[in-house]
Formats: sequence, C-alpha cells, structure tokens
Amino acid sequence: MPVVTLPDGSQRRFDHPVTVDEVAAAIGPGLRKAALAGRVNGKLVDTSHVIADDAAFAVVTDRDPEGLDIIRHSTAHLLAQAVKELFPDAQVTIGPVIEDGFYYDFAYQRPFTPEDLAAIEAKMAELARADQKVTRRVMARDEAVKYFKGLGEFYKAEIIAAIPGKEEISLYGQGNWVDLCRGPHVPSTGKLKAFKLTKVAGAYWRGDSRNQMLQRIYGTAWPDKQQLEEHLKRLEEAEKRDHRRIGKDLDLFHLQEEAPGAVFWHPRGWTVFQSLIGYMRERQAAAGYEEVSAPELMDAELWRQSGHMEKFGENMYLTKTPDERLYAIKPMNCPGHVQIFKHGLRSYRELPVRFAEFGKVHRYEPSGALHGLMRVRAFTQDDGHVFVTEDQITSESVAITRLILDIYRDFGFEDVRIKYADRPPKRVGNDAIWDRAEAALKAASSAAGIEYTLNKGEGAFYGPKLEFVLRDAIGRDWQCGTLQVDLNMPERLGAYYIDEHSAKRTPVMLHRAMFGSLERFLAILLEHHAGKLPAWLSPVQAVVIGITERQDEYVLRVTETLKNQGLRVESDLRNEKVGFKIREHTLRRVPYLLVAGDKEVAANLLSVRTRSGKDLGTTSPETFAQGLRVELNSRGRKVWEG
Repeated sequence: MPVVTLPDGSQRRFDHPVTVDEVAAAIGPGLRKAALAGRVNGKLVDTSHVIADDAAFAVVTDRDPEGLDIIRHSTAHLLAQAVKELFPDAQVTIGPVIEDGFYYDFAYQRPFTPEDLAAIEAKMAELARADQKVTRRVMARDEAVKYFKGLGEFYKAEIIAAIPGKEEISLYGQGNWVDLCRGPHVPSTGKLKAFKLTKVAGAYWRGDSRNQMLQRIYGTAWPDKQQLEEHLKRLEEAEKRDHRRIGKDLDLFHLQEEAPGAVFWHPRGWTVFQSLIGYMRERQAAAGYEEVSAPELMDAELWRQSGHMEKFGENMYLTKTPDERLYAIKPMNCPGHVQIFKHGLRSYRELPVRFAEFGKVHRYEPSGALHGLMRVRAFTQDDGHVFVTEDQITSESVAITRLILDIYRDFGFEDVRIKYADRPPKRVGNDAIWDRAEAALKAASSAAGIEYTLNKGEGAFYGPKLEFVLRDAIGRDWQCGTLQVDLNMPERLGAYYIDEHSAKRTPVMLHRAMFGSLERFLAILLEHHAGKLPAWLSPVQAVVIGITERQDEYVLRVTETLKNQGLRVESDLRNEKVGFKIREHTLRRVPYLLVAGDKEVAANLLSVRTRSGKDLGTTSPETFAQGLRVELNSRGRKVWEG
C-alpha cells in the first residue's frame, strides 16, 4: 500500500491506492479546494491520477508556476469548447500556453469579428460557471484517428498521426466536448475564474506558409480577477509604450512590404542607432577588444563545417553563383571571426584575443513572427568572440559578466536576472567536451558572484550559456545579452594556437553579446523609457524656441553655438504660439526646451524647461552647454541642474 512523502519530508500512509485529490483531502480541506494538479515523483498529473505505490508527492496550486500554466492551458480548452458550441463547423487545431496567456488556432469559413470574440468570451464564462468536470481517458491510436475524423476534426487526426508510436494518446473531456491533449488539466471548469480574450490573428497550419491559413485567438488567464486586472493595465501601458508608435511619433524609422523584416532608418533614428554603436565601441575598446569585420557572404561549406547549416539551414538565406557555387548570407558572425583568428600563427602569449564586430546578419523569420524592431530578418549584432586557454575561461568570463551588467546600468536597467542554459538535445560535440564547458561556465559564474536560475536544455548547439534578462519599467522581462563557452566550433573549423611546449592547442571561444540585436535593444529602450531617452541618446537633445520673430536672429545664433560644441540642437522659428511649440516638442520627447523672449535676448540668457515640465530657470547658453556636456559625458547618471 502506498506511502506518500510530502515536500517537508513527512509521510502519509494509505491502505489502498489513492488519487491526488484524496491525498490533498487527507492533508486538509483547504488544500484540496486549492488543488489544481499534483506532482508525483516529479511528474505533473491530474488530481484524478491514482497513486498505487510509494511516491514523492506535492499538491500544485495556483501559487505554483506550473499551476498558472495549467490554468492557462485549461482556459485554452475552455476557449475551444466555447467556439465549438457557438460555431459547430469550426475545426480546432492546437492551443498551447504562451507567455502571460494562451492561444488556440481554428479553421473556419469566415474571419472571426470583435463581436464574435465577445460572444465566445461570454460563452466561456457560462461554461466556467457550470463547473463541468474535466475527465481524462486513453485511446488506441487508430481508434483516436477514427474518432476525430468522425467528428470532422481532420487537423486533430493529422496531429495524432504525427505523434511517435510509443507515446500514449490521451483525451480530455468537459461537458460534451473532447480534445486531444497530454494534460494535466484543472479538475473542473469552475477553477477558471479570471480570463480575457485579447485579439485574433492569422496563422498558418504548423507554421508553414504553404499550408492553410487559420485563425488564432489569443487570451490571457490568471488565478483571480485582481491579477487579471493588473495584467490588463500592464497591457494598456505597454500599448502606450509600443516602440512602433513611438518610432512614428519621433520619426525614427519605418518598415514596408518591399523589405519585410528590414528597417528603413530615418535621420533621427540613425542618430540614435549610431549613438548605441559609438557607446559600445568605446566600452569594448576600453575592455581590450579589437574591432573586425567579416564578409556577409561566405561559402556554404564553411557553415556546414561550423554546424550552422544543420541547425539553422532552413532560416539561412542561400544563393548560387553562375558557376553553381553555393553561398550563404551570414546568420551569425562566429565562423568569420574564427577565420580571422586562424590567419597567421598564434602564440599562447597572445591570448586572450578579443574580437568585436557590429555585424549585419540575416535570418529568415516567418512573416507572422515579424514585429517592429523586436523581430526582424536583418539586424545588427554587437558580437564579440574571445579566444582563450581553458585556464583563462574563469577570469575572462568574470570580466565579461561585470562589463555586461555595468553597461545595462548605463541604460537604466538595474534589475537584471541571469539564467544558466545547459546542453540542448540537438548539439555538436561529445558529452566529455560538454562536461568541461558546463563546469567552466559554472565556475566562472561562482567566481563572478552571480546567482542564476536553470534554463534546462536551452544552451546553444555548440556550448552552454548565460542569458542576461532585463526587467523593464512595467515589469516585462527581455533576454538580451549572452555569454557562451564553446569548446566545439574552434576545433571543427581548425583553429589552433602554439602553447608553451610548441604544441598545437585548440582555443576555447567565448561568444558574447551585450545588446544582442541593436534593433531589438533600441526597441526595448524606447518602451522602457516610454520614448524619453536619456539626453545622450536622444536624436535631438535641445530645441531653441523664440517667442516672436524678434528673437529669430538670437535663436539661430545660439543654436549654431550649441551645435558647434557637438550638441544635437535644433531651432524652432515657426509663426506659432510658444505654448504650441512647447507642447509639440514635449510630445517629441526632446529633453530640453530653451525659450528666448526679449528679456532673455537682452541679457544673453535662455529659459530652460525639461520635457517633464520642470522649470530650471534662466542661464547663459555657455553654462547650459557646459552642464549638458557633463550629463552626456556621465551617460545621464548626473542630470544637469542649471
């Protein structure tokens, strides 16, 4: 008879097989009511799961991350059930959990409308109030295919056919509706109390543009109404901060169909972009990096040797020359940097060798995945590769980690989380090499004094990595920087150095990026700061405004003086009221507004206002320029106070 061991080490003995629900009830009625699922010997199971043997046991509630995922997955099923009741001819396909919510894809004869979404959400609420019991059953493969075909659910039948032969086929039912699913799910629909449908979009079946276009309904779900409302407020704030909207307001960039996934930078946007590069170039030079540039087009054979063709081939742009030679536009910079390292004989005395490049890379992304600057097909990486001996891994990794964290602070990101990603299922190199690489990165993390969480199986195909995750002003997380230890690619591409015994040795290559994608990092910056970039990054740092045309000559002279000191300053001589001009430049997020009337002209002064409306009083153009330069040189850490 089973003995159940609880997380605190205590045990419960039962004289017969018991369900998760019964164990929770034995512990206490409150826990039973809160139970969404169970964890038995580390595996997530339904509350109806029977425990027949001794087991480690825990109840999963909505306070557990797994509990929230179960709520969202179950709400996706609730969505599909509601759609089928309202639109019986619709076919259901897949409905996974995503960040902050879920979606479900449907095949239907016409587009769903906003009115349809409102009706579906109302039906979902009705089904949740009915508190329908959720049941699980296992079915033979052929029987399951026949069952779903009989329902007219041909997509489900196709999914079953693709499931590996040894996997169990499980079905979940609630009311009169049944879906194919691994589970687990909540015990009844009454557990689903706080959800909202957010939008509908197009999506190709299995993500392949050659397949039928489906309709994807997105939603969000939370344990209670309060958390749902807080999330919806965050979404509202995120919409206000959308970098695409800000980019338009500030005239920074645009995208168009003739170049999908590529950015048309306008003068002001390009100014910000180049400011990012200039900043990073300065930091890298101080850290001992040498800037290089590798070709964008290289023979496809090089990418086969590196392992990229096997791993990323379907996302690479390939082209054949008239002599039938196959080339690839680079999706990454690493193989090119190895070629530069290999050019000439290297001694151990030269190591570490630090290369950096602002390399333009191209990766094919499905059109449905493209999203402003966040997800593009052509982007620039602040890519760095450091060639070291194994003995140098720790010290160099510590230096890289500290540099990355210091750089993020300069951009206003104080809350940075670090994840450690170990070997993925699909990788190059043997386990012994991976053991050494993972041990080295863990030792470096310990030496740097950083804490990390495990992102299991998410390492690069050539080595383990640290992922640096920024939390922005409204609580969203963005994975940007990475540090990877690679004992595979240098050997595959024939890189070596001569050690102290005159023997050839393969170097370790540390891959590191701090911004990651400059385009994406700029989008994150725009949303984090709501477009109010620090003055050193702003495309226009100040505008000189005259009250009437009598100040025009003075305004132009001051503007020219400030420009000659390297400041990004414009003048506004339009025949508009000064209040109108101030409001307009405030909306453009210009950090400083310098107003000149007759009194200011007579005294050679400027009235200084900030974009937040703060009045900094009057000062001379020379004093303003001096104070602004202090702010710019300190990367915004010391704001000019007049």
